[in-house]
Amino acid sequence: MMQIRKTYMEVNPELLYAEIRDFTLKQGVSLGENKLETYTLPDESATFVSRGTLTFNARGEVGKECLRVHVVGNPRGETKLMIDVNEKLFPKEKLAAVQDDVDFIFGAHESEQ
Repeated sequence: MMQIRKTYMEVNPELLYAEIRDFTLKQGVSLGENKLETYTLPDESATFVSRGTLTFNARGEVGKECLRVHVVGNPRGETKLMIDVNEKLFPKEKLAAVQDDVDFIFGAHESEQ
């Protein structure tokens, strides 16, 4: 199992969530869990934090999760992305293609941490 972690500044977490979903589906996997929730911050009812979870299954492998994505963040601040990859079911070439697409769209917002 491999894990990728990235932090972005001033990126809408819902946009990041949607783009990762679409870029990953382009790689021929099927969507499992698809959950996006929004929370208000304590003492700041006008500030929201979004939390998204996506799982993807390898085609033809019912119940075999190949990728799990977590997105948590605030559009005006920090958005964190964590991707857990089962390299046996999601080859490195496909992962590299997803990462290239994400970096092209969001790379300028990536934080060096």
